[in-house]
Amino acid sequence: MSLFGRLFRRGGQPQAKALGDDALNLLREIYGPPEVKSGARVNYATALEVTTVLACARVIAESLSTIPLKIYRMTKNGNREEATDHPLYELFDGKPNDWQDALEFRDQIGTHLALVRNAYVFKNYVRGRLVELIPFEPQTVMVTRKPDYSLEYRVTPPMGGPSQVFSQAQIWHIRAHPNWSGWFSSEIVRLAREAIGLGLATEEAHARLHRNGANVSGLYSITGTLTEEQHKKLTAWLESYVSGLHNSSKPLVLDRDAKFTQMQMSGVDAQHLETRRFQIEEICRAMGVLPIMVGHYDKNSTYASAEQMFLAHAVYTARPWHRRIEKAIDTSLLTLEERTTGGLYSKFTDTELLRGAPATRAAYYNAGITGGWLTRNEARGFEELNPIGGLDVPLMPLNTVDGTKPPVASSAEPQPGA
Repeated sequence: MSLFGRLFRRGGQPQAKALGDDALNLLREIYGPPEVKSGARVNYATALEVTTVLACARVIAESLSTIPLKIYRMTKNGNREEATDHPLYELFDGKPNDWQDALEFRDQIGTHLALVRNAYVFKNYVRGRLVELIPFEPQTVMVTRKPDYSLEYRVTPPMGGPSQVFSQAQIWHIRAHPNWSGWFSSEIVRLAREAIGLGLATEEAHARLHRNGANVSGLYSITGTLTEEQHKKLTAWLESYVSGLHNSSKPLVLDRDAKFTQMQMSGVDAQHLETRRFQIEEICRAMGVLPIMVGHYDKNSTYASAEQMFLAHAVYTARPWHRRIEKAIDTSLLTLEERTTGGLYSKFTDTELLRGAPATRAAYYNAGITGGWLTRNEARGFEELNPIGGLDVPLMPLNTVDGTKPPVASSAEPQPGA
């Protein structure tokens, strides 16, 4: 029997009660929330139809999936080494489960975190060894905090059937900002629903404009009074021969002393594209992604400023996500003994984000080493390289040495009178 079959058995004694009213209300809210002020309906599915939301989710997910994530061990002599013998190493570098590789798994987790700010992963232990990580879709999980402050997770199988309750020890729950309660993060789709809804509304308005040939509507008037039947026929004729992109720029032939008065485009209509540009910035602001990372450039941007923006993305967007995931791994998937006695820890190789700027990285290391505030082994540590003997002593620039005091002889130099 498959894992999901074991978790959600249909026959025999049910492992949990059927989905309660609270959970049903939660699912109704997820799949059918009330309209926002713009008139659009905003949920996870419709939010991803806004290209800015889709791009922001992609940027966040790829910053978690494409950057190497390894389990390291700090040895007693201070060296770092990859803990290839630990089960987590294979789960994060190889296959976390039967149907996903490590990149696909982290990409899914990143997408959940980008939109929902909560990710839920089942930890499958066999004989005390972690052998599988199985992600749950957020809309199938309901989190409850019990009176003793422990958490429980009620999961509804996506294929139907009774729900299953998991303990806090069985679920790897990753929480992101904003986190008001401390045990459940607020959902960005809900908090930014007005900005996302306006983005949906402006896209629909723009689509309707182009469906009619991007022509501004006008007033068609004739002499006399039309009957209801004549009005319907005239309206159908206008829709067939005047409206639409295929009729754009065609001449209009009128009879019965008819007149067509073109309506001028208002200032609000002329600013439609500007409104759409502003919504890109508004959604990026809510999701914590720089607009340049989703292809939104300012007219005054230069190559130098764009390079600094890419570095800002690495520092202010990618690195906080990396640190959050690292801490979640260390505290939820590694035991206290493994962290303290075993020296195990997880680490994203953040320098991968700066591979396109080696000169900048080299200049930073060089300034620190020659300035005396960074040792050469510390610089190697930033690159996840092992230390080399003799490189732990900081270099002291000659112009910073106190000339009133005699230099201290090195232990390796011969002493006077020896």
